[in-house]
Amino acid sequence: MRVTWITSHKHEKSIVEYGTSPGNYDKSSTTGERMSYRYFFYNSGVIHHITIGPLGPNKTYYYRCGGNGPEFSFKTPPSTFPIEFAIVGDLGQTEWTASTLEHIGAKDYDVLLLPGDLSYADTQQPLWDSFGRLVEPYASKRPWMVTHGNHEIETFPIIYRHGFRAYNSRWLMPYQQSGSTSNLYYSFDVAGCHVIMLGSYVDFDAQSDQYTWLQGDLAKIDRGVTPWIFVLVHVPWYNTNLAHKGEGESMRKSMEELLYNARVDVVFAGHVHAYERFTRVYDNKADQCGPIYMTIGDGGNREGLAMIFENPSPSISMFREASFGHGRLKVYNETHAHWSWHRNNEANNTFMADELWLKSFASSKSCLPHHEKFQEMKDEL
Repeated sequence: MRVTWITSHKHEKSIVEYGTSPGNYDKSSTTGERMSYRYFFYNSGVIHHITIGPLGPNKTYYYRCGGNGPEFSFKTPPSTFPIEFAIVGDLGQTEWTASTLEHIGAKDYDVLLLPGDLSYADTQQPLWDSFGRLVEPYASKRPWMVTHGNHEIETFPIIYRHGFRAYNSRWLMPYQQSGSTSNLYYSFDVAGCHVIMLGSYVDFDAQSDQYTWLQGDLAKIDRGVTPWIFVLVHVPWYNTNLAHKGEGESMRKSMEELLYNARVDVVFAGHVHAYERFTRVYDNKADQCGPIYMTIGDGGNREGLAMIFENPSPSISMFREASFGHGRLKVYNETHAHWSWHRNNEANNTFMADELWLKSFASSKSCLPHHEKFQEMKDEL
């Protein structure tokens, strides 16, 4: 587990002490790095990234940072099914955001997945600090795995041409462990699930590093070890909302076939500030061997909701609504998972405004990945 915190004094130690009982830190780690960045007249504090472990699965650890300070605790994910993900995009830091986080925190989960647009700082760097304070009660207790959105770019002509300075400094993901050369796209395994985080705002054409990495990453997946494959990307490839209509089309045309041939189970996106669930789709048509596509960009951002959808609704769109909320994906075993979407304006946190049972492609004989179909044909011969 990587623990990240920020201090105002550069002489503070980059150390995490931890143990399995409160106040008893029998282990410590200084493995990692420390950094800071400048953006015009703003100077960040010292950003500490320390990796601790090895850690046991499904276990609570107590820890403190810098050799002193308050005690926190977190629970590691399980190593086997079942596992539950909380999924939400486009958080921001409004009263709506606070409501979303309260709803998420009201029911336990193992890992939070966020498909981009975190702080909505948009070059106003102190907002990255306030966002950290806002999510700390939640992100200090469970692993948060994120990818970037357009509000993380923060470029400025000539001076900051490459962007993502704050995002890459503050939200360091384990990209190197998956063979990626960029913090903007990576993958990881957890409890029988392979999760791929793609980058909407980094090159994705067939000649790009991201495309080559994705090809290699998909080819290495062993469905016997990780029978489920989930992908997160910021800009949706399928969208019937008038907001951001068609913005994901070029990326879809470039990468959709890779995901289809690998039999990805579900693709989650943000960007559009509403919720929408599609049927299994490939190349704009219903296809039983394609991923289910979901837009979950309804976390509570300051720009409000995207209220207007196409009318009539296309047949591939199964459910859509412009309300703030979050999703839950509980993977029960190698074959079945349950998806639910929860509105913020429901007093009952367990109420499901939309739900769906999913069956994994790993358990489907009719939709084997292409390389497995080829092997099956060879075995028959």
